[in-house]
Amino acid sequence: MSKSKNFLFIFLLVITWIIFVGLCIEAFGLLVNFIVSLTKPELVPRLYQTLDLSELHQANRFIYYGVYSFILVISFMKAYMFYIVIDLMHKLDLSKPFNNFVAKQISRISYYTIAIGLLSYAGRKFAIKVMQYDLFVGNLDQFWPDSEAFIIMGAVIYIIATIFKKGVEIQNENDLTV
Repeated sequence: MSKSKNFLFIFLLVITWIIFVGLCIEAFGLLVNFIVSLTKPELVPRLYQTLDLSELHQANRFIYYGVYSFILVISFMKAYMFYIVIDLMHKLDLSKPFNNFVAKQISRISYYTIAIGLLSYAGRKFAIKVMQYDLFVGNLDQFWPDSEAFIIMGAVIYIIATIFKKGVEIQNENDLTV
């Protein structure tokens, strides 16, 4: 591999690590926010993202837990998806990229991407439904990533994973015939 391609790969790995760390901070910050909102709700305005759903908690606890569950699951899934990407980048052998590990990891990334998109869509619809009952859910739009884009991106990644699986099969056949 040439020096420029190696530099680009290392640069992308660093960017991926930065995104992963940021997503972990966000996920654990939201988890702390949730725990503090249950134990000491007066501290919530001082916390990360100031996600104050105390009115919703007082009105209906089940809906409160439902909304927070969507937010937390989506947040942790995004962080874990980038962990899979980092694991893939560390173990990827660019001289022989078509192997079972790479195909499996790309498939996992596609599944998580589609799941994030579907959960974001469901979470957004759930929040809209809650607002129809005049319950305040705050400004949650920042927690529902563009679900359609995630679903389409997941589908594209799934196609790439399928191509990689076929490449692994062809490479294994070629290795056996030689």
